[in-house]
Amino acid sequence: MKKMILMAALAIGAANAQAQFPGMGAPAGARGAQQAPSIGVVYGKLVDSTGKPIPDASVVLLASKMDTVTKKRKEVLLKGVTTKGNGEFAFNELPIFGTPLKLKISATGYTPYEVPVAFQMKAPVGGAAPRPGAGGAPDMSSLSAMASNFEKDLGKVVLKTDVKQLADVTVTATSGRLKMDIDKKVFSVDKNLVSAGGTAVDVMKNVPSLNVDIDGNVTMRNAAPTIFIDGRPTTLSLDQIPADAIESVEVITNPSAKYDASGGNAGILNIVLKKNKRTGYNGMVNLGVDKRGGMNGGGSFSLRQNKINATISSFTNQMRNRGTSNTEILNLLSNPDMTIDQFGRNRTKGGFIFGRAGLDYFATNRLTLSVSGTRVHGEFNPNDWLYTDSAYVTGAQKSYAERHTTGNREFNALGAQGGFKYIFPRQGEELTGDINFFKGRNENSSLYNTDIFSTAGSAKLGDIRQQIRGNGTNQFTTLQLDYVRPYGKAGKLELGARAQLRELQNKQGNYFWNAATNQFVAISSATANYRNTDDVYAGYISYGNQVKDFGYKVGLRGESSKYVGELTDTKQEFVNKYPLSLFPSVFLSQKLKKNSEVQLSYTRRINRPFFMQLIPFIDSTDQLNWTRGNAALRPEFTNSLEASYSKTYKGNNNFLASVYYKYSTDLITSYRDTIQSSDGKRPITTYINANSSRSVGMEFTSQNQVKKWWDLTTNLNVYNAFINTDNVLGYSQDAIWSYFAKFNSNFKLPKNYTVQFSGTYQSKTNIAVSQGGGGMGGPPGMGGGAQSAAQGYLKPNYGFDLAFRKSFLKQNAASVTFSINDVFRTRVFAQHIETPFFIQDTRRRPDSPMFRINFAFRFGKMDMSLFKRKNMNAEGSSMQGAMEGM
Repeated sequence: MKKMILMAALAIGAANAQAQFPGMGAPAGARGAQQAPSIGVVYGKLVDSTGKPIPDASVVLLASKMDTVTKKRKEVLLKGVTTKGNGEFAFNELPIFGTPLKLKISATGYTPYEVPVAFQMKAPVGGAAPRPGAGGAPDMSSLSAMASNFEKDLGKVVLKTDVKQLADVTVTATSGRLKMDIDKKVFSVDKNLVSAGGTAVDVMKNVPSLNVDIDGNVTMRNAAPTIFIDGRPTTLSLDQIPADAIESVEVITNPSAKYDASGGNAGILNIVLKKNKRTGYNGMVNLGVDKRGGMNGGGSFSLRQNKINATISSFTNQMRNRGTSNTEILNLLSNPDMTIDQFGRNRTKGGFIFGRAGLDYFATNRLTLSVSGTRVHGEFNPNDWLYTDSAYVTGAQKSYAERHTTGNREFNALGAQGGFKYIFPRQGEELTGDINFFKGRNENSSLYNTDIFSTAGSAKLGDIRQQIRGNGTNQFTTLQLDYVRPYGKAGKLELGARAQLRELQNKQGNYFWNAATNQFVAISSATANYRNTDDVYAGYISYGNQVKDFGYKVGLRGESSKYVGELTDTKQEFVNKYPLSLFPSVFLSQKLKKNSEVQLSYTRRINRPFFMQLIPFIDSTDQLNWTRGNAALRPEFTNSLEASYSKTYKGNNNFLASVYYKYSTDLITSYRDTIQSSDGKRPITTYINANSSRSVGMEFTSQNQVKKWWDLTTNLNVYNAFINTDNVLGYSQDAIWSYFAKFNSNFKLPKNYTVQFSGTYQSKTNIAVSQGGGGMGGPPGMGGGAQSAAQGYLKPNYGFDLAFRKSFLKQNAASVTFSINDVFRTRVFAQHIETPFFIQDTRRRPDSPMFRINFAFRFGKMDMSLFKRKNMNAEGSSMQGAMEGM
């Protein structure tokens, strides 16, 4: 068939054959010589030393062309394919002369192979042109002879096994759990033993630079980061993501103009879910249980071969949480002053199911299409008891109350992603685009039964029954397009556009029991039904280059946003428009001697108020802590400056030191005030724009291979945070020098035993600057992060975690992990708040120590001859096998 096509092409152009080729009627270099048809064919078969075919290997043809700028020849990618299942490959429509060609073959586990390719341009016997046949037509036998000139049969190409490369693969599999770059840290979850069978909250407890409180809220350098999953926003909270589904966590302390500018005072925390990168099939199953009988389990299966990479996974996690709390309040609004002592205990049962499926289709060597979907369902049933003893400071008893709360919260989340990645012939040039949709829905109900006594143990004086019912949805849609183009040896231009559309709806009803009618009656003043849309449109441009050892990258991001909120019952609207905000970023780096580098960076970011901070609705669910929004809130802007130094030592030892300074204007912070109610003044929490805030600190991270069997990662953050509230309070809280320390130590023992010991210490610190608005949305108690408070501080806390793992079976395919969280039961979260109206101290203790045991089994066929081609960027081309980050 190939020869028939060639012969037909030759027959069509035979009448002008002598004008087409040197030596066949036209002088070399004539115009006709430059217009020869691209009809060359190269084919062959790839085998190993045993004669076994090698499928899915990378085969590329490079052409040597003149660079019009440098006036020098350079190799450019002409075509590329992967070998078929039987090892065969073929190229068609190749230039038959004038362009030197080179064939390069690469396959994981084999020595690279390259050979020049040239077509033997021999004229047919008897003359420069094909012999005429009957009627003057070209003779077919002559055409057949010419056709053979344009085919190149390479026969069987034998690749040799690369022993060194196989050894490198082994080394990669045992690389460190933390990869440190100046702009970000990447923490590998697979090697974190203490989080096995847990959730993303357990993972974050062991990631350097991150601190996690009792509610699972994460802070980075004493501020709450923006949390993404695979680089995109999500409605899921950290306790709804199984640890076994996470591949790595990226900590970006000072994001460039390429990243979303939202998040204000903190950086970005990107959770990268597991995605198959190995050819063949592989999978894993795991099963575990904790000390309360909470089960966890799941599995995943992946298949990658030819043009398909498919992955499916599902995990389930049951929770049996317990905890206690103590609160002491001195109410200065009472006359005389009143003390309120509260003791609480909670029991929460529930769990969730997490499922995910993804498909990559390698349409061509340049184009990859990807789709994936995520489904999560969960339900939690809290059961709380709260005992409140109130007395005047004179000693007179006021009242005693016992409140029992039962509730149910159900949530469902659905996510879908689709995208493409196109690699241009120019090395490093690429275009990516994707659309991401995520929607979460929650339903909740709570029943509060409060019995009132004069003193503890006395006869009941009365009771109060209250019910809260609500539901809400939180929906994200993002569309993004990114383009990268290299210039010269190290220059790179990046362009992108992004649209983020968010819609939130919430309904919440507050009801009190009416004994006369024997039913619950709605309280209209305590009912919140609202919806809002928050749309942000952005574009960015950045350019970076390297001049010897000096590198730079400058960027500019522009964002336009519009926020519309509505109280659906009253049709009252709240609108905030920010037509255009600019966010520059500058990164400078200088490589020093002995594997070290310094970097200086500047960025500007924004934190916009969310709906519950804006609406002037009073939430009186908690009788001792009313909340209300502030419609006059403005967005806060943060300018960040950071200087870093990194050093790589021998033996897989790394050190990273950073000095940072953040300055925010119009900081959004919580503020304790008073409000007049029917029974006198009450404390209420609202939100204000503080004049400004500043945070300065130093962070040190070190990763050391102390011995072959012992590696140690340490992290220390020393900082000073200050919030200027002179515009509201007339005074500001004193700044506090604080520090946060974390270590993670791993020991590889004989007979495939591994031990991990880790710990954290947080000194006294101002309450973290948090962004809030996370979770499923809605009023306090329905999700959403803690807010920064300008009137309080956190007391010191510390704790240690320990885990043991035993690996067994062939290639350590199975393992059993036993972990203990908070080994010495020292993690107590205490907070002090002081205002002119009250003084409050709170202590909360989680259910610790928590014991968990997990079994995992991995399987798969990883024959080296089945491995997919690597990213050809490493081979001098620009093709890539899969689109990452989806």
